[in-house]
Amino acid sequence: MIALIDYGMGNLSSVRKAFLAVGAMDIKLVSDPQEITAAQAVVLPGVGNFGDGAKNLHELGFDTAIKSAVTSGKPFMGICLGMQLLMESSEEAPGVKGLGIIKGKTIKFDKNCGLKIPQIGWNSVSKIKNNICLDGIKDEEFFYFVHSYYVAPEEESYIAGITEYGIKFCSCIGRDNIFATQFHPEKSQDAGLRIIRNFVNSITP
Repeated sequence: MIALIDYGMGNLSSVRKAFLAVGAMDIKLVSDPQEITAAQAVVLPGVGNFGDGAKNLHELGFDTAIKSAVTSGKPFMGICLGMQLLMESSEEAPGVKGLGIIKGKTIKFDKNCGLKIPQIGWNSVSKIKNNICLDGIKDEEFFYFVHSYYVAPEEESYIAGITEYGIKFCSCIGRDNIFATQFHPEKSQDAGLRIIRNFVNSITP
């Protein structure tokens, strides 16, 4: 079973439909952190404010459950806010702690960069290193983004892909059992579905 975490931050329906579209029939919306224990893999989607997301995860008990799942080696996918919450903190919510699974922070785009903030629309991803979830994805493939913040991991070894929008930023994380994207694979047509399919196929029965 793949646990799709429902912590009140939206976007669950489109993510679930994308997983079903690639043949992942055992994808389950979970609102009880204990269900993660029985899951083979975990998906943390999310749209909205970092502070609200972190608060909801903590109050529902998902923060501890997610950390345990990642530590145990279960395949983990974070999408958009679900990627940002892996960091220790965010400029969007000063003083609020993220999951801290990856050392680093989430930073707001400079409003003086000459580009519209948030970034909304299609942009390319430069592959920095190989990752099973990026198998078959060409370099500079385009994906769909909607965000005003980006992650800055302290360890470059987490960075699997970068995108340019005023600056070059980490748009894809991939190391060990952790994979996460700032873009929305569920909204990125064939290339996005390929990433989701790769993630599903990486899960050991």
